[in-house]
Parts: sequence; structure tokens; C-alpha cells
Amino acid sequence: MLDIKFIRENEQAARKALERRGSDVNLNEVCRVDSERRRLVTEVEALKQQRNTASEEIGRLKKEGRDTTAQQGAVKTLGGNIAELDRLLRDKDEQLEKLLLYIPNMPHSSVPDGKSSQDNVVVRTEGAPHSFPFQPRTHLEIGDNLGIFDFARAGRLSKAGFPLYVGQGAKLERALIRFMIDLHVKKHGYLEVSTPFVCNSAAMTGTGQLPKMADDMYSIPADDLYLIPTAEVPVTNIYREEIIERPLPVKLVAYSPCFRREAGAAGKETRGLIRVHQFDKVEMVKFVEPETSYDELEALVNNAEDVLRALGLVYRVLALCAGDMSFAAAKCYDIELWAPGQNAWLEVSSCSNFESFQARRAGIRYRNKKRKAEFVHTLNGSGVALARLMVAILENYQLADGSVELPEAIVPYMDGDRRLEKATADARL
Repeated sequence: MLDIKFIRENEQAARKALERRGSDVNLNEVCRVDSERRRLVTEVEALKQQRNTASEEIGRLKKEGRDTTAQQGAVKTLGGNIAELDRLLRDKDEQLEKLLLYIPNMPHSSVPDGKSSQDNVVVRTEGAPHSFPFQPRTHLEIGDNLGIFDFARAGRLSKAGFPLYVGQGAKLERALIRFMIDLHVKKHGYLEVSTPFVCNSAAMTGTGQLPKMADDMYSIPADDLYLIPTAEVPVTNIYREEIIERPLPVKLVAYSPCFRREAGAAGKETRGLIRVHQFDKVEMVKFVEPETSYDELEALVNNAEDVLRALGLVYRVLALCAGDMSFAAAKCYDIELWAPGQNAWLEVSSCSNFESFQARRAGIRYRNKKRKAEFVHTLNGSGVALARLMVAILENYQLADGSVELPEAIVPYMDGDRRLEKATADARL
């Protein structure tokens, strides 16, 4: 959430930021409601001052033994007027807050201009796609041959877009989660947490999913709960409505399944694991001092890259343009893996600095060097998303005979197995 005082004092900058994002937020309405609210505050404060003065006069008259009936009647009338203005002010506060919740974060000055993903800027590419002595298969073909997932049965269990991993596929998924958590904890210094996989509407509002993205989430209305779209939500909200008393940065990492209703129109990219309604992810979250947040963002991206470097995968880092960033981000990098079977780049991580946007919504503060409480800066990054990571491993490490050679870094987590090979009958469903 943006500070209304900032909007009021920097209206043109706010308008320019919304224009860069291509946002349709009506800032005129925000400014109008803010003006009306401040008028009500002035009126009610003036009436309260009148009431205080009148009350003092009544006290003085009573000491003198004089009649105060008229003055008490006036105070009663003032009290009624104040109560009505207080009610109007509460309504105006609620109206203003609702409007502010729909305003996206302001893009940082270093964010490229642009309207869509076509305007994102490639910052760097690591590695180069290697050629195969055979036509590379898609992960769907590889998985079907190996018997490591079953989308038909998954569809009968739920609906299209939900995966079912089997045998070595389930083992590889679990191994990758363990590998990534260990890397971020042991090498990068994150503290592992395990959170609920459902959050209430206050938590969803705190990180910016609500109210704007309500239609993209699976909800349980009777309990005011939502299946989390990312572990960013519960992990960031660990400190909701708190002052963080421990030294910053605080770095947390968590595994979670992620649930998203919106999975794109039917077509090639929605088949298999490319775009699904449920996927596993390891998420990194940071709470940092404002003056260090952009250095911390670069470090966060490097932490995500370490996963891909360790797995020997070809990837590239993109700086997202203003029009393609998420609602809450002030600056965002995407990391994409090369998938030869798709002949395409697949996003596996987004690393964002939200500055104080989420902290202001969620009431997360820290004590600065003067021990004054102020809003912390929050960051998060996928470290990384499993479904597309699985695609990249299967398609990049496939062999001519249909088996898959595993990256060396993951072998210890696979009980020493170095290959995925065609499952025997008793290892299939």
C-alpha cells in the first residue's frame, strides 16, 4: 500500500508511476476522498475543541453556583454532532483504505519502461543450449516413457491442471525440495520455516493478493481461508502487525505447494507441467532495512541462480518492465530456464523488492538506528518453482535411449541413483 501522505504530496509522481504501469486506477477519486476525509477531521476536531471549552465553562459556572442548563444543552448538541461526524469519518477512512488497496506499487527508477513481457530486458544469460544427436523429446514424452507421472488419473482425482507424480518422479520432486532447502539454509544463511498452506483474508491482503487477485485463488469462504498461491504469503505474514526486534536482515525459506486457479487458456503450454493449478515451490523471503533493500535484491537473485548453477542448467535473468511487474513489486527480476523439448524459455523464479508496500499493508515494522519504529522493506524470490524445474531437468538431461541422467548435485538426495530409467511393472500405477 502506498502512503496517502506521499500521494498527496507527490501527486504527479504517483500519476507518472501509474502511467508507467498501465494502471487504470482513478487517482482523482483517491485524492477527492482524501480531501473529504481531511475536511471531516478538521470539522470534528473544531467541534471537540468547542466542547472542551464549553465543559470548562460549565465547571466554572457550577463553582459560582450559577445555572448551567443552557450550556449543558449546548454540550449535548455538540456531542451529537461529533458522534455523527465520527461516523462519517469512519466511513470515509474505510472508503479511502479500499481505494488505496487497489493502487499498485510504484516502479523503481531503474525498472525499464514497457507494457508487456515483450519489453522485458535480458540482463544476462548463463550457459548455452547444447545440441542433441537426436530430436529432443518433451517432458511429457519422457515422463510417459519412464512412468513418472500420470496426468489422466490426476484429472480424474481433481481436474485438468493438477499433476500426479509416481515412483521416481515423486522421489525426484522430493529430492529437489530437500536439495534447495539445504542449499539456502547451509550456504545462504536462511532460516527454514514450515507454514500453514492456507491463510486468512488479512494475510492475503497484507502481501497484496487481495483484493485485486481474488478470482485467481482457491478459497474456503465459510472459514475465511484461501489456499496459498505462494509461500510468500504465510512467510511474510509471520511478522504481521509486529515490530521486528531482532537484527536485520531476517532471511526465511520455506517449501509449500502453491494453488492458482488461473492457468491460461487451453493449448500447448497448458499440457503437462508447464502451467498447472498446483505446483511445489521453495520460497525465500527477506525483511531488510530500507537503505539495503536493493543490494539485498541482487543477493536474492544470486541465491536463486545458485540452484540452477548447481544443477548445471542453462538460464537467463530478465529485468521486468514496469507494465509486466506484479501488483506489489517495486522492482522484479525473472529467471527463465531453457527447455529444449519445448524449444522455449520457462520462468522458474521471480525475485522482487516490494520496498515498504507489503509492510504498510501488513503492519510490519522494525526499529531503525534511532530505535524508532518504521516500516521494513520486504523481498521474496522463488528458490525455485519445482514443476518447470522438473521440465528443464528431464528435457536437458535426456538420453537417446529415453532415460535421464541426473545432475550430480541431486544424486545424494536420490539415494545415489544417477539415472531415471523406465519403471518396471511393480514401480508403476
